[in-house]
Amino acid sequence: MGFLRHNTDLRPWRIRLAADIIHRGGLVAYPTEAVYGLGCHPLDRDAVSRLLVLKQRPMAKGLILIADKIESLYPYIGSLSEEIMQPVRESWPGPATWIIPATRNVPYWLTGEHSTLAVRVTDHPIAAALCGAAGTPLVSTSANISRHPPARNPLEVHLRCGNGIDLILHGKTGGLERPTPIREAVSGRVIRG
Repeated sequence: MGFLRHNTDLRPWRIRLAADIIHRGGLVAYPTEAVYGLGCHPLDRDAVSRLLVLKQRPMAKGLILIADKIESLYPYIGSLSEEIMQPVRESWPGPATWIIPATRNVPYWLTGEHSTLAVRVTDHPIAAALCGAAGTPLVSTSANISRHPPARNPLEVHLRCGNGIDLILHGKTGGLERPTPIREAVSGRVIRG
């Protein structure tokens, strides 16, 4: 990964600080494969609510979870056949988001009006390190107000999200021009190309 050496906040103490903020109900901005993401603990309803208010995003849309390994997503996603999961596994870690049926215990503030959940095992070193240090998948949504351009650097995060963020991890995005593609695992249908 050529962009790794440019990521200034891959320092362990910064990642631990961000993970601590996540566990205390905070919001953290961090670089992902294409844009800056906003993240919080997925089971912290207050943190998710705060994130949705900041983005002016309706809860009904649902959210994406990112993780550093597929095993972290198992409590959130239903069991699918190996045939269906093969392309999912082959695309991870990497910039591929999949919509998978959610388990029954996934809170509605993650799924919205859906019975599915969008998930990704990220290969961005800062995002993956943050998930690993937090010991949980993270809600991950673009750092912007809904229907406005997403932030691609720390200054844009600050300008778009103001003081609503508790910490911004500095680093380069992974270089994708557009946010990660989203596909349905069961049907293979492309939702976002």
